[in-house]
Amino acid sequence: MLVIKKIAVCGAGTMGSGIAQIIAQHGFETVLFDLNEEVLNKSKQLIESSLQTLVLKNKITKEEEQQTLSNIQFTSNINNCKAHLIIEAIIENKEAKLNLFKQVEKINSKETIIASNTSSISISQLAAEIQHPQKFVGMHFFNPATIMKLVEIIKTNATNNIVIEQLCLLSKALGKTAVVCNDAPGFIVNRVARHYYLEAMKLVELNLATIENVDAIMQASGFKMGPFKLMDLIGMDINYNVSNIVWNDLGKPERLKPSIIQQQKVEAKQLGKKTGKGFYNY
Repeated sequence: MLVIKKIAVCGAGTMGSGIAQIIAQHGFETVLFDLNEEVLNKSKQLIESSLQTLVLKNKITKEEEQQTLSNIQFTSNINNCKAHLIIEAIIENKEAKLNLFKQVEKINSKETIIASNTSSISISQLAAEIQHPQKFVGMHFFNPATIMKLVEIIKTNATNNIVIEQLCLLSKALGKTAVVCNDAPGFIVNRVARHYYLEAMKLVELNLATIENVDAIMQASGFKMGPFKLMDLIGMDINYNVSNIVWNDLGKPERLKPSIIQQQKVEAKQLGKKTGKGFYNY
């Protein structure tokens, strides 16, 4: 039986907004927290726009749109993050995440499940500094969270099996497919996907193909999006950071060495769609 009724999402960026929207659309009481009021207002506009598009496409009714919005509490006060489940979706920085976890632990009961949406930071390392590691888990959604069906649920040696069962049931209730895995560098998807990105960039780096050609060929081969367009969508900084973490955690194998051309994009603040320029212009 699913006992999760109220969910707090911490971090109102693109990913956090998408997670909050899909949760609210499925009838759960939702809290969306971010310290930055500007980010929070932008998130509200993004969700409203997304729901309006669904109404126009006859995917949801006007009543369902209004109900979804009424299910979400937008807040910059962390004391409002009292829930059965906390989903962290802030920046990929271990210390920042741990600082957030310590704050939400103070205001929640020991029964509250805390989940990190990290795409690469070790869940075991985070759990080691959590008060109740048996209630801590990775719950990795994919961008855009409102559309992508897969959710990786990452467990550690300390994770209670009941927590895993609850999150699998929640994923199903959200229309998602949950895949449970043990904590490992890159988990499943980001570990496998490194080659998709890195080999594509290596071809360009060696002048064996153009960015446009690689994307066109991969899409023609059945992929919904080529590697360069996908990196622009994800965010160059996020994708590059994941590559570095996986590479370091696996002992820096040459085959997984992060790409110099992606490093240059990050240093130039050309992060993809969110900055208007990445491998493509937007």
